[in-house]
Amino acid sequence: MTHRLISLAAGMVVCAVWATGLSAYDGVERVEHGGVIKGRVVLSGPVPEPRVMPIIIYHFASYCRKISDGEGRVVLREFHVDQAGGLQDAVVALEDVKTGKRFRYRENSFVATNCMFHPDDVPEAEQFEGHGDELTHVHPLVSVLRNQWPITMTNADPIVHGAQLYQPEIGVRLLSFPLPPIAHRTFGGAFQVRPGKKIVQVICPMHEYMQTWAWVVDNPYYAKTRQGGGYAIDQVPPGTYKITAWHPHMKPITRTVTVPPDGVVSLDFEFDARQVVRPMYETQEQFRITPESNPFENVKGCEGPYCVRRPEHHHDQ
Repeated sequence: MTHRLISLAAGMVVCAVWATGLSAYDGVERVEHGGVIKGRVVLSGPVPEPRVMPIIIYHFASYCRKISDGEGRVVLREFHVDQAGGLQDAVVALEDVKTGKRFRYRENSFVATNCMFHPDDVPEAEQFEGHGDELTHVHPLVSVLRNQWPITMTNADPIVHGAQLYQPEIGVRLLSFPLPPIAHRTFGGAFQVRPGKKIVQVICPMHEYMQTWAWVVDNPYYAKTRQGGGYAIDQVPPGTYKITAWHPHMKPITRTVTVPPDGVVSLDFEFDARQVVRPMYETQEQFRITPESNPFENVKGCEGPYCVRRPEHHHDQ
């Protein structure tokens, strides 16, 4: 624990020094006459099916089985929608805010645990739902990352992981670092998305299902929708802003909002499930490899560009 505290303290010093010269946002102690923007994000149309991955084809499958469905699969439920259409884990964020409330200074801190990336302030008790043997892993599909601010990560698992920050909008890997098992110190590094780009995917090169998507922000005026799709952004300086709602695989929705002094503004967003767009490398109808396949045998009979084949069978195409 002592080593981790020292490492975290050192990381905070690096963060402070590094951000001082780069950040264009000015945090203040108190926002005068700040207002509130609140509302709801909904998804219309049929809820997209989850992605399913057979756990046995990845390294250290026996350890990662805690997050499986009990049938040898990891199910990535990318859209959590209630009966009224409320969309959970959408990000709503203001753009071009230059001064206001301060960042939390924990936006970019994560822990790799139970073969998933979690914000490091989420206790393990909140990473699973249910009781006893009926636990369901709560996959942290969506996060928020502060731009021009180092990401830090600790591996709490007794197996090897890694982290890659990938910018799918332009096909660029921003950052990559190893995560040795139970290293008792943080790893990571600085990153910066290209101007006008906002989307980052954090993924483990060892375990494809170990991933989270992130919306990159330059100010702390953002919120993630809760169960039911509700959100609220407080202490907003009076003024007119662009505000964007985003969820992975959906085109962001941008509107204009005016916040009066001490005012409360209601603003809802609606996504259309029929407009879901996935990166090519995530396109799949069912499994990349079925759970019934033997991982030690060559996979034959593949059809389509997304099927996995062993190199010695490429001449069969």
